[in-house]
Amino acid sequence: MAFRRFLVAGGIVAVALLAGGVLFLDDGEINRERLARVEMAEGLEMLHKRDGHRLRITGYDNVWNRDQVKILLEKSPNIEMIYHNERDASHFVKDEVVVDFAGHPSSEELSRINRDINGKLLKHFNSTYIFKSRTMDAQQLVDLFSKRNDVEFAEPHFILMQNALPIPNDVFYREQYQWNLPAIGTENGWAISRGSKNITIALVDTGVDLDHPDLKNRIVRGYNVLKDNNDPNDDNGHGTHVAGIIASETNNGRGVAGITWYNKIMPVKAMGKKGYGTTFDIAKGIYWATDNGAKVINLSLGNYQPSRALKEAIDYAYSRDVVLVAAAGNDHSRQRTYPASYPQVLAVSAIDHEGALAEFSNYGTYVDVAAPGVYIPSTYFKKQYAALSGTSMASPHVAGLAGLIRSENPKLSNRQVAKIIKRSAADSGIRGRDAQYGNGIIDVNRALQMARDMKNPPRRPGAAGRLYDLFNR
Repeated sequence: MAFRRFLVAGGIVAVALLAGGVLFLDDGEINRERLARVEMAEGLEMLHKRDGHRLRITGYDNVWNRDQVKILLEKSPNIEMIYHNERDASHFVKDEVVVDFAGHPSSEELSRINRDINGKLLKHFNSTYIFKSRTMDAQQLVDLFSKRNDVEFAEPHFILMQNALPIPNDVFYREQYQWNLPAIGTENGWAISRGSKNITIALVDTGVDLDHPDLKNRIVRGYNVLKDNNDPNDDNGHGTHVAGIIASETNNGRGVAGITWYNKIMPVKAMGKKGYGTTFDIAKGIYWATDNGAKVINLSLGNYQPSRALKEAIDYAYSRDVVLVAAAGNDHSRQRTYPASYPQVLAVSAIDHEGALAEFSNYGTYVDVAAPGVYIPSTYFKKQYAALSGTSMASPHVAGLAGLIRSENPKLSNRQVAKIIKRSAADSGIRGRDAQYGNGIIDVNRALQMARDMKNPPRRPGAAGRLYDLFNR
């Protein structure tokens, strides 16, 4: 059995990526891929031998995850919710009330109350009592008790949940193979936003495996530029891997976790089986994605020659408020690449697990930010998973972040989103902007904090207000 080894925070581990087989890639260029396969059963056996108890935990502890608890509560006929806004809600028991009396009701009075509410006393502590009714809901109970002179307060019986960070239960995330997401502050960022199904991220690439179990629920209608039809199925693997970095179904107990939990992906197939496409087809894909509602477009592709056809497509998308993200290239060259070098596009270089520029990554003054791009586990075509390297893998980290930002604050323009991504990045390398990292390594948590803060601008005029206004021009 052959395993590709890579470094994580805890040292060197053997990678076994499962789902019908194991795939390893050590080069971002698909036409030079080297694959090693083992059966799922062998991979599972290896993981059980290595740390079997962790797999058992993965199988059971998801019910305690905050999101899973919320789902269970929302499905329960005995639970109701108070909505504070479109996203946030508080849960309470529909037929119970918490009552604090000025004194202690007598046994006779408690019996009378039980008859009046057609219910019973559940428990009490000091002067606070919990009653449950068979025929009255929580609001009716609150109204009834609030009218009594001997009651200090009456309120619904609210439910509180743990405020642990939302750590997904996907196998390879819990097994710590996905070093890339914690490295850029994704876990803390998820406490602010995990995305929105209303913000679609398009991938102009080789297509996406439409039947992949970790992606099929996240896909919206796409387009095959090459065949001029609506079947953008991936026959190469590259596009599926890019898609999984952004939107592999997170917290479903299988495979890998995506940066976004809820954003949809739009597969636009503009490159063929051998992993390349023409400027005409790429441009056509950008037009199609823009016209069909994409808010972010990822372009894990490029070459060194500018193209008028491609530039016009970029201009078209940007003028319609689309955030554009592109890979810098994999030749360790300072030569400008396109479309990454166009000013409307966020150009992304790749870093390794130590935060150093990847040995293959291109660099230059056009680079805006850096993101993980070495041995990134993700989905792969034919319902498989793979670890790939390349700036093609770095770019979707940034596209996913753009999707999260627009989910948290949909009113932000594409220009504002790009500024947030660059200004929130963690400076690395030479102090300040440099050719290797641009503005720095992306920081999901800090970027989402900035997006959230921009929902509520300073109320008073002054320096802070002027800076805010300047930022939003």
